[in-house]
Amino acid sequence: MTERPIRLFHISDIHFGLEDARAIRWAQDAVADERPDAVIITGDLTMRARSREFTAACHWIQALDVPVSVEVGNHDIPYFNLYERFFAPYRRFRAIEHLVEAEIDLPGLAIVPLKTTTRAQWQRFPWSNGWVTAAALQQTLTAIDALPAGTRALVACHHPLPERREKDGKLLTINGDHAMAALAGRNVLAVLSGHIHDPFDLTAQTEQGPLRMIGAGTLSRRIRSTPPSFNELVVIGDTVRVTARNLEQVHTADMQIPALPENALPPREPGEPVAPVAHVPAVDPPVH
Repeated sequence: MTERPIRLFHISDIHFGLEDARAIRWAQDAVADERPDAVIITGDLTMRARSREFTAACHWIQALDVPVSVEVGNHDIPYFNLYERFFAPYRRFRAIEHLVEAEIDLPGLAIVPLKTTTRAQWQRFPWSNGWVTAAALQQTLTAIDALPAGTRALVACHHPLPERREKDGKLLTINGDHAMAALAGRNVLAVLSGHIHDPFDLTAQTEQGPLRMIGAGTLSRRIRSTPPSFNELVVIGDTVRVTARNLEQVHTADMQIPALPENALPPREPGEPVAPVAHVPAVDPPVH
């Protein structure tokens, strides 16, 4: 018998508080009309982790009515309330806490979370980029190792895992190289992430072999070089087909960036990677 394709919608960086209203309606309608097997949201549901932003985000996610797994992004940890940031950083997720870092089991496939956000980082400030702690990585590896024989795995996190920026070696995700090697050694199909607001489909070479990295764009007004989008993933056996679906009907190859920038700001320096479509705003929209 031919194996049934598994279809996933990979959504990231919705940024309620600075959301693109047309884009989130379009994505919600696509879920309702097409009923994917699951929706994977790789973080940054909100812009400033305000209660009203979380309320809007939770209502939107609850209305999807399909299996959903939600990763926490750096924008989802309280920005102004330092007490909550350090002592109750996920309190505002209560309405969807059963979906946060939830593992999803599909026929022959598992979506396994990897936490890359932290409340603080002694190595640097600000704390917007990723850190794969030893405990977080071990939890993910343990979950992968416990899967039934033959089950394929997709790992979902917020930050892309490369540890250093290509052009100058600037630190990006702490412990990222070690994490990529460990996941490559488990034959993970791909790592799904967000954070930089442009889609990508890249392969990292690690000491344990290649590791595919798939990034989703944004559904916010905080675009970098491509229009609002989400990824449609079709998994058949060990093959993952990616389509960067977008409001402007731009071809997937023209939506995907060739390398990873530091973050989701418009390029500030010559040589920052952008997609061929190159819709680069001069500045980000203001946050109120």
